[in-house]
Amino acid sequence: MARYDLIERMNRSFSALEIALQQLHQQLHALPLLAARVFSLPEIEKGTEHQPIDKIAVTATVGNNARDLGLRHFQRLFIHHQGQNTSSKAALRLPGVLCFSVTDKQLGQCENIIYQINQLKSELEHIITVESGLPSEQRFEFVHTHLHGLITLNTYRAITPLINPSSVRFGWANKHIIKNIPREEVLIQLNKSLNAGRAVAPFSREQWGELISQEINDVQRLPENTRLKIKRPVKVQPIARVWYQERQKQVQHPCPVPLIAFCQSQSAVELPKLGELTDYDASQIKHKYKPQAKPLHLLVPRLHLYVEKE
Repeated sequence: MARYDLIERMNRSFSALEIALQQLHQQLHALPLLAARVFSLPEIEKGTEHQPIDKIAVTATVGNNARDLGLRHFQRLFIHHQGQNTSSKAALRLPGVLCFSVTDKQLGQCENIIYQINQLKSELEHIITVESGLPSEQRFEFVHTHLHGLITLNTYRAITPLINPSSVRFGWANKHIIKNIPREEVLIQLNKSLNAGRAVAPFSREQWGELISQEINDVQRLPENTRLKIKRPVKVQPIARVWYQERQKQVQHPCPVPLIAFCQSQSAVELPKLGELTDYDASQIKHKYKPQAKPLHLLVPRLHLYVEKE
């Protein structure tokens, strides 16, 4: 019964999300467009998801066409919304910004629906990744049994509103996700994967069980106070740097989907200056000074799990 309730809540939340996204589309389309600029990136082909990315060609679109591309992008949540040869394991990205003129009342309405959308996105992510109790390798089957073809990465991504920004400029970020993780938490995750009794391609069920058992043994041999870290590389991501002149403040946002800038019609703030997202070329990156990190030993490669050396 508990699993049935979970599935019912997931479906109900997703239906509410689709309705709210359609409402946002209608609200924004009715607003006066001040400026819009989005940057289309090449879609990831099937089978190339894990290949290193050295170059990314960017195609810019402006004006009404950019607005229409951006509004459609917010609703691209399923595999059938993309090309036949496009990977379903890589989320679609469309960095950019859509700028609208709003009254106070219109701003409040838009902020309310965006808040509702982001709450539903967060709720869906929590249901799928936490409440389901499933290890990551089993979530795909769970989601696609009940929401066939859903691309969860697209579904989880929040929509970011900006209020009276002075400028929005774009760039690229290339980094790692680093997280300290207790030894016991790692063992709980590994045992959950082992007890699930399922395999992950290209392993057979027996081979997968042997691999997980070996990983459990490797972690159990560590002293209890061993410092463990997840250090997972993140592929290069588009970012936006937003400047607010009145507050003399800059805020950096990840930008996989268009930002929505609201410019209040009675405000003296000028139309924000919009930058360009240039092509990405890894060979042209100049790294700033980075402090020396503690040396790490790779323990479980598939989890990007490292032991911190003393």
